[in-house]
Amino acid sequence: MNLDLSPDQRLFQSTTREFLHDTTPISRIRELAETGTGFDREWWRQAAGLGWTSMLVPEHLGGGSISGAPMTDLAIVAGELGRACAPGALTTTSAVLTGLVRAGFTDAVSAIVEGESLAAWAFCEPGRGLDRFGATATPDGAGFRLSGGVDRVESGDQADVFLVTARGPDGLVQLLVPADAPGVTVTPVWTLDLVRRTAHVDFADVAVEPASVVQRGTDAADAFEAQLLVAAALASAEMAGALERTMEFTVRWMFDRYTFGRPLASYQALKHRMADNKTWLEACHATANAAARLLDEDPSAAVEAVSAAKSYIGAKAPAVIQDCVQMHGGIGVTWEHDIHLFLRRVTLYRALYGTPEEHRRRIADLPTRSAA
Repeated sequence: MNLDLSPDQRLFQSTTREFLHDTTPISRIRELAETGTGFDREWWRQAAGLGWTSMLVPEHLGGGSISGAPMTDLAIVAGELGRACAPGALTTTSAVLTGLVRAGFTDAVSAIVEGESLAAWAFCEPGRGLDRFGATATPDGAGFRLSGGVDRVESGDQADVFLVTARGPDGLVQLLVPADAPGVTVTPVWTLDLVRRTAHVDFADVAVEPASVVQRGTDAADAFEAQLLVAAALASAEMAGALERTMEFTVRWMFDRYTFGRPLASYQALKHRMADNKTWLEACHATANAAARLLDEDPSAAVEAVSAAKSYIGAKAPAVIQDCVQMHGGIGVTWEHDIHLFLRRVTLYRALYGTPEEHRRRIADLPTRSAA
């Protein structure tokens, strides 16, 4: 829990929690899982109206944050999404907005902020990790021809437009590509999470006009780094929120469940395990909050903090929730119990936007990158 929130931020947090409680209770999550629909677009427009899509956007482009610390405010939303195991495209949309704002793409930004257009970030080479880009951009006059494929595109099956990070002849290129452009094929991909969808996107010699070239060269590389930091920080905050909620109902269960005439919470060995889990939960909150705060205060110094948060929480959150499953006994491994929904969420976000192993390598490479 972030104890440093201002009164305005606490009000925003409670408003977000109430909205999610009213619109996406666990029963609704299960309904969406049955329909195969990640989320309703009208619901996303309502969420945009609450400011979820405006935090990273300057006021003159229709944005603005609650406190003047946009990443901290946005991490509040991510934490509540984790607590509710809710659907949505917060992380991928925020990454796209980060890149578009840097390039001043006013029209595209406005449509995304209003919730009228859903944008997704596409960059991963199929079967590979960070810094390996699946799409190739070949110069075509002042524009480009885009070929190749990317996977793990969050909300890609519902996206109206993709921000594609591709390899160009002179470094990275970022391109804004409509989902219905000729040559674009979107294939939904099953994920462990019930309502967070990903997609595989193929580009078959897609023509990209000069007006849709967002960044190239050094600007594109810098934007990619900024987008990754935002996405990894929000994924960390969401995993911490999911872990917090799981711990809450597990502790309640341990006081309600009796064995041999005693509540589970009275057994010393289980107390010790939950004390350890509580310590790890607070460490998850601390690292997630620190990453968001540093992105607000000094983005250039946030690289290590973000990777530390993503690697630590990505490793600890699934392990602690697995232990909570064991605390529940047999009921914890049933479809009817809700705990598996939270385990699915943290398992998915452990993998997206850099695994713990990939972020540890980024930390190890920092001295080399700084020297360069």
